[in-house]
Amino acid sequence: MAQHLLLYASRDGQTEKIAHVIASELKQCGQTVECLSLEEGTAHFNLDQYDSILIGSPIRYGHHLPEVFDFIRQHETFLNQHPSGFFSVNLTARKPEKNRPETNSYLQKFLGKITWKPGMTGVMAGSLLYSRYRWFDRVMIQLIMKITGGNTDTSKDIEYTDWDAVQQFARKYSEYLKECTVSSDGSVRRSKPVDA
Repeated sequence: MAQHLLLYASRDGQTEKIAHVIASELKQCGQTVECLSLEEGTAHFNLDQYDSILIGSPIRYGHHLPEVFDFIRQHETFLNQHPSGFFSVNLTARKPEKNRPETNSYLQKFLGKITWKPGMTGVMAGSLLYSRYRWFDRVMIQLIMKITGGNTDTSKDIEYTDWDAVQQFARKYSEYLKECTVSSDGSVRRSKPVDA
């Protein structure tokens, strides 16, 4: 049976929460999946034991986390020769016009910086956790939210994540995995396109 890896990086816990919901949904779809944080995962596993990889990263101050870039650069060959996907967690995705891969500027900018071509991408809205932020982060994020028309009330946390959309992404990723084959030249092919 195929073994799939879901690898994520998280700062305040929302990407971790999303990753575990995706893993749970993938298991319900019949997939065998291991869900690991980038911090715990890379120390003790060999990528060759996995048939596919899905990577998730939040945005912090306008950028995906550096450890995600480092991992991708280090493992580009593996990533390009296996079924793979990427999902971005960011507050911009709280806006309906920014919650799709093709309309989310953070994801588009990320894809332009790497040579890995994930077979499937997704964008999920994160959460605004003022109560967990250090003073500097709270002030900076409040300023960013003010500029972008978001909530600036630091007395409450807001979860923007659409859990139905997260589960739908997982189901589509499961379908993508079922339709993928790896040819002898190392290229990944799928029988039909999957829209996230």
